Amino acid sequence: MSGDVTLKEVINRLGKALVSLENAVAARLEHDQDYAEAEAEVQRMNADRGKLAQELDASEARAERLENANKEVSRRLVTAMETIRAVLDR
Repeated sequence: MSGDVTLKEVINRLGKALVSLENAVAARLEHDQDYAEAEAEVQRMNADRGKLAQELDASEARAERLENANKEVSRRLVTAMETIRAVLDR
């Protein structure tokens, strides 16, 4: 009977080892899935960063154009005021 008990113990240990292996495989698959999701998120963030960089460049260019237009309008207003003063002083 000790042979039967030993065989039962071995089968029991084998069953536990298989359960542990299945758990390890499941954990690895979950880890791989999490990694893939994280990698996809990083790719989306990089795409967003690129888009935001382009939008920032466009906004900066627009701001520069507006600043130049503002300076031109200011210059023209000063010229117009000087012309009006010159006319009024005559």
